[in-house]
Amino acid sequence: MQDTVVRARVSSALKEDTEKVFDALGLTTTEAIRMFLAQVRLRGGLPFDVVLPSDNQDILRSSDKRQAALDSLYDD
Repeated sequence: MQDTVVRARVSSALKEDTEKVFDALGLTTTEAIRMFLAQVRLRGGLPFDVVLPSDNQDILRSSDKRQAALDSLYDD
């Protein structure tokens, strides 16, 4: 099997930040990219959901309203 080179341009800040995470996980950037590509092949798509972030309005509700919403989940 012959290896090929994959190149991508990213900001230096993104590269530095992600390398810190990979280092904490005991991975190199190359290993992390290989893992990502292997998961794409295995799953036949991205290995995570791609969605627009919510506005998190429920977090901004008062604690009483949040508790009432949680309690309603357990009402029979």
